[in-house]
Amino acid sequence: MASTPEAPAHPGRRRRPARPHRAPGRRRLLPGLALGVLLVGSLAGIGAADALRFGAPAEKPGAPPEQYSTALPFDLPEPRALRASGKLVLAHYFTPYPLSLDNRPPGEDYYARHYLTADGEQGKHRAYGGLLRDRPLPVPPRTGEWELAHLRQEVRTARDAGLDGFTVDILAQSGRNWERVELLMRAAAEEDPGFRIQLMPDMTSLTTTPTALADSLARLARHPTAHRLADGRLVVSPFKAEEKEPGWWQRMMTELSTRHGIRTALVPLFLDFTPERERYAAISHGFSEWGGRTPHRQVGAAADTERAHRLGKIWMQPVSVQDARPRQGVFDEAGNTETLRASWDAAIASGADWVQLTTWNDYSEGTHFAPSLHNGYAYLDLSSYYLTRFKTGTWPKIVRDTLYLTSRVQFVADTPPASVQPKVIEPREGTATPRDTVEVLSFLTAPARVDTAVGGTRGAHPAPAGVHARLLPLRTGHSEATVVREGRTTTTVASRYPVRRPVDRQDLQYYAVTSGRSQR
Repeated sequence: MASTPEAPAHPGRRRRPARPHRAPGRRRLLPGLALGVLLVGSLAGIGAADALRFGAPAEKPGAPPEQYSTALPFDLPEPRALRASGKLVLAHYFTPYPLSLDNRPPGEDYYARHYLTADGEQGKHRAYGGLLRDRPLPVPPRTGEWELAHLRQEVRTARDAGLDGFTVDILAQSGRNWERVELLMRAAAEEDPGFRIQLMPDMTSLTTTPTALADSLARLARHPTAHRLADGRLVVSPFKAEEKEPGWWQRMMTELSTRHGIRTALVPLFLDFTPERERYAAISHGFSEWGGRTPHRQVGAAADTERAHRLGKIWMQPVSVQDARPRQGVFDEAGNTETLRASWDAAIASGADWVQLTTWNDYSEGTHFAPSLHNGYAYLDLSSYYLTRFKTGTWPKIVRDTLYLTSRVQFVADTPPASVQPKVIEPREGTATPRDTVEVLSFLTAPARVDTAVGGTRGAHPAPAGVHARLLPLRTGHSEATVVREGRTTTTVASRYPVRRPVDRQDLQYYAVTSGRSQR
């Protein structure tokens, strides 16, 4: 791969949210990574001292992540046990943003030089302060087939968190993004043959015909990890399926059958699952929707699932964490982890058959669950708790006190000078009212006191056994929380990135950290 990768196709796709009614030990920081954290940290608005103190955890090449038996507040069942469930949890994989684009040290790779800085790619992202605000958790350079090794690592990470597979966004039928789809399917087969790759042609990007798309999908269907139902049908789940009429999709499926001998289970994903979409029922195995990225837009899940089931179809429920898009100048108010928890609760309560995490790694939209520089494993770890309930039907027992701390690193109203960032990021129409809060989300084995410090302001609150969220006003500086029970500290967590004023560019994503994982 050349040192300069192919530019991502539609890296900040305009995805309209749903209507309002849905609407073991510490790991050593590798020498080459320390510089990367320093550089990326400074780009993210943190100081060198903070980056040195809170350096991102590194993984040795080929080594598994920290054991989930100690990182989570509960004991995660083995993948085999979770897969015994008829319910599936998949994550939307966006091919433009793999772990590395050029196999260079993190401090000088393409992410650091071009995506996380306003001056990258000849300044094309200067107006909005750079294309991205976060990146995949940095990895050191590798020898040999490094792209394959990185994709295998991503498959392993998802599998170890309890996921069944990826829905892969097919942006093109040739070029680097297409090649990465094929390599991902090979990586899954080599790493875990039981890990599914569900094909998702992206109709906001593809310009194609039914015959050409059938030929491309048939090529991918040769891989053993292509998601098929028990009856052998290939699952195809087009993104923004409404871009084409039902007849167009019927012709594509006919081409797959007559030319390639492949039967299809179509699960169209709509940007908005309106009653009009029932026209697709005759050709579909199930339905899905991209969903909303703010708490109150999760309330339509029950109606969507009921409508799909009434039509004899399965429903794939979207689960999201947040959404902030510098390039498009828009963000949704996620309310710390409120959207994540609400969307998971909606999937569970509605009786959805499948779940799609939207997304695994679309850093240009800030929607990623994958381990990242700013969030570590926090959002993925939280999802492991909820997916266990979704798949087993029983809430897992909390056996380790664990804290999750989330906040932004700046105040919503603070904006950089127009001369530095002319295009500001504004709330999306219909989103929840933006707020400046620190959330302490506790998973406790028994009631305890939680001591807090937010920017030097100390406090304490009682927290019950189980899951409990507490909001505190955002203040400049670092935040931390500690669980104290019977005079003994059981666990503590501290933010890795401080809240600062003034700001030199907008970054409206919520940063997350967990006490379950080692911090530096």
